[in-house]
Amino acid sequence: MPPHEGLVHTKEYDWRDSNVEAIGTEIDHKVKYNSAATEPAWQDVGQAPGLQIWRIEDFQVVAWPKNRYGDFHEGDSYIVLHSYKVSNKDGQEKIGHDIFFWLGSKTSQDEAGTAAYKTVELDEFLDGVATQHRELQKEPSEDFVALFSRIRILSGGVRSGFTHVEMNEEPKETPMLLRIFKHPSARRADSIMVHEVEPTWKSLDENDVFVLERNDKIWVWQGKSCSPMEKAKAAQVVNDMTIAKHVDVEVLSQSESRSRTVVSMLGGDEAEGPFTSPRPVTPNASQRPRKLWRLSDASGRLEFGVVKEGQDIGMSDLESNDVFLLDTGHSVWVWQGSQASKGEKAMWIKVAESYIRQLADAAENGDAHRCPISKVVEGNESPAFVKALEAYF
Repeated sequence: MPPHEGLVHTKEYDWRDSNVEAIGTEIDHKVKYNSAATEPAWQDVGQAPGLQIWRIEDFQVVAWPKNRYGDFHEGDSYIVLHSYKVSNKDGQEKIGHDIFFWLGSKTSQDEAGTAAYKTVELDEFLDGVATQHRELQKEPSEDFVALFSRIRILSGGVRSGFTHVEMNEEPKETPMLLRIFKHPSARRADSIMVHEVEPTWKSLDENDVFVLERNDKIWVWQGKSCSPMEKAKAAQVVNDMTIAKHVDVEVLSQSESRSRTVVSMLGGDEAEGPFTSPRPVTPNASQRPRKLWRLSDASGRLEFGVVKEGQDIGMSDLESNDVFLLDTGHSVWVWQGSQASKGEKAMWIKVAESYIRQLADAAENGDAHRCPISKVVEGNESPAFVKALEAYF
């Protein structure tokens, strides 16, 4: 079925038959802004460049400790605000914003929903010009990974409104095993991830570096095919771990006979290798042809159709009166024109999600459901969007 099939059906997508006529109006913005202004977490945010993170706890937005930036629990949802300086067309500097809502693989529906809702609220508080991103634990975007010196995915989570996941922040009896590896889809060599994995020899892989904390000692196991960047990142991780508490550290290359000590401590006395295990982060969705789509209700009903295909797509192809969806082949960007109608503005997320669902239904794009989705507003395009649009890779 064509990707746009079902998106032009009048009864389903005609905004005049819905309850969204007030969306995008002056009253709508005032109501949303006043609501956002009452959220304690948003007070004084986004005034200067920097990074701020919150975790969703019992439907509340709770500040995440700065000394734990880069740590995420798989049972939780987070909001990450990255504010940065950017020059406008007149050469004057202003503050730009990226808002990521990060969803752990085991987060509850209520936590994920709260994170998404509060992301929209934060965007409204920042005058509705921030770039919004949906981030999934198992397929983080390179832009998200680049915000941190290291990312560590931990098990456990907080009590949510409907579910309960036990916290497991600092295991005392159970060994903690961290896997250090290059982001599977990153174009930069220094996009290195740190992910907590099950403390068993079956988690080992000869292409990566592993850090084992056990019995007040830290062991570093370097797979024989690991990269220098992974070794360097492991050293940084170990340094961070030893700042908090003074423990012994031993670094072992897989080629050394003593490296069998780590394998044995992980229950692999009889294991001979080779050691291989799937990485806990999957590569980005399969490369698809680049396409630019237009979302418009100029005809009286909301229609969605292809505007252009291939590498020759640029800013000149975008028009202020509509909303456009750019499929880069790895990610989906939505560009909202400054003069787009209230119906177009209201429906962009439904159309984007419907688009990737239909891609995922196609046999050749079965992993498209993990595709990152981001939205930018005309006049406040992020550098990442400009690079994606112009295909500068």
